[in-house]
Amino acid sequence: MSEPFPTMDFDKILGKCGDFNRYQLLILALFGLVNIMVSMHYFTQTVISFVPDHWCYHEKLENRSYDEIAAIYSKFPNPSCTLLSDVNGLNATASTEKCSKWIYKYDFGYRSMNTELNWVCDASYKSTIGQSLFFIGSVVGTLFYGLLSDKIGRLPALILSNFSGFVGDFSTIFTKQVTTFTLCRFISGLAADTNFYLMYIIVLEYMRPTMRTLGLNIAVGVFYTLGLVFTPWLAVLTGHWQYYLASTSLPLLLIILFYFVIQESAQWLVTRNDVDGAIKRLKRVAKFNGRHVTQAEFDEFRKYCQKQREKHGGDDQKHSSLIDMFRTPRMRKHTLILFFKSMVITLCYDVVSRNVEGMGISPFVMFSLSALVVLPSSLMLVLLQDRIGRKGMASGSLLVGGFFTVAAGIAIAYQQHNHNAVLLACLTVAARFGVAISYESGSQYATELIPTCVRGQGVAAVHVAGFAASFLAPYILWLGTFFKAAPSLILGVLFFSGSFVCLLLPETLNKTLPKTIEEGEVFGKGERMFDFPCLSQQNKKSEDKNSEQEPYSKRKRNQSLTIGLECNHETDANRNSYT
Repeated sequence: MSEPFPTMDFDKILGKCGDFNRYQLLILALFGLVNIMVSMHYFTQTVISFVPDHWCYHEKLENRSYDEIAAIYSKFPNPSCTLLSDVNGLNATASTEKCSKWIYKYDFGYRSMNTELNWVCDASYKSTIGQSLFFIGSVVGTLFYGLLSDKIGRLPALILSNFSGFVGDFSTIFTKQVTTFTLCRFISGLAADTNFYLMYIIVLEYMRPTMRTLGLNIAVGVFYTLGLVFTPWLAVLTGHWQYYLASTSLPLLLIILFYFVIQESAQWLVTRNDVDGAIKRLKRVAKFNGRHVTQAEFDEFRKYCQKQREKHGGDDQKHSSLIDMFRTPRMRKHTLILFFKSMVITLCYDVVSRNVEGMGISPFVMFSLSALVVLPSSLMLVLLQDRIGRKGMASGSLLVGGFFTVAAGIAIAYQQHNHNAVLLACLTVAARFGVAISYESGSQYATELIPTCVRGQGVAAVHVAGFAASFLAPYILWLGTFFKAAPSLILGVLFFSGSFVCLLLPETLNKTLPKTIEEGEVFGKGERMFDFPCLSQQNKKSEDKNSEQEPYSKRKRNQSLTIGLECNHETDANRNSYT
């Protein structure tokens, strides 16, 4: 008689150790801290490169007010970069020479890097190069640290990623030349995104499936919004770009202390065949949560892992890589859909955000106001995502964003000369809200759908695909010079396409997530395009209601028939045991 297959899988042993207890609240709090640091780090480039209103310096303008200076220069086509040869009252004559010194109207007294180094007018490209290198660094860093997280662990990769951000930002303080500046921005960019999603994965892999939406999205919504809103005012508080960089980069060193507080992902250790290491971390989690788990339960979990290992090849089993996600048909389809979805969401988010610039409001105020959209989108996810499911939320939010974006394009097309600014602003904000929900739900959906063994690499590749697509944003906006509604209509098509392909993905709500490529291949098999958890629950309630309305005699006959069948089954089983 063969030994029965152990049933103590990872989700069950984690539930006994505590899957939403003190330890989970601790790592959620630390994840909130990471969100504040990440929001400041990601937008550092924008804040240090801020350029206020400025005009070429002339000695006769020293005692003039900013309004008078603006009135004098308003007569010239390029007031910020026109050098004056002479000033007589409100009249002035232009010089053919170039500016070497400027008058800056500092917003809230904040002195940016561009104003101190005079990287304006003909030299404005220097900070732009730094922004480009920051972006390139983020692509390289996402791939590198994503691969590293699947090789050496989530926690070491998280610490190294944030250390790269510290080195890049802190060394930027001492740069004066464009070459050293771009190098520092590249190093800083290595941390972009990985310093967020690696901690996201650690939290997700230690948390009960039913609490992931609530915990992760509340942490992102509250703390990321808090960081975004506070970021510009930290710059105002420090008053200088170098002090601002110091105040945002030094806290990144605190992530090193996570090594002594956070446990490495036990689920990842299992995929690396380090069951002893996984049990060691789970025992620490159980102790922290005040849970008593017997050694027999851990032994049963060890047997389960051993059986699974033998099932997948034993010692000959090869560690999976990103390439393995493309080897089997269903995994390949899901991976390509996740890539396309990420490209659509990132591109649409970038274009929608840039398409509402130039509001005539202080950039510090505008930055804080635009950041507030993150919190309601996160709250919307918390309220709806566990009701309608990941697939329904991802598809529905893109569909809503598409409707509002197309509506904005139609409004622009039919009001080419007399635009209703309030109507367009409302439609654009609604579209941004939809894509913000898609962006946040997409992160959780991809993280849950990609198997544990390649989760770091897979999530990294999905994010990189989105970054790569954002290169098209300037060209989509450029099409608006020929037809004003073109960007909105193109985005609408992309929104609808993304909404459709999301329906081809399997649902992950309240399901045991795939840990291996093999499990990922069969995950959600047999699920139909329009299978949503909310509809399944309604059907189940309807069936239960019909069952309650059945006549008593009919239910009694059914119960008797069932009992009779069970008795016959037991008799046959006993007869077979004697044979």
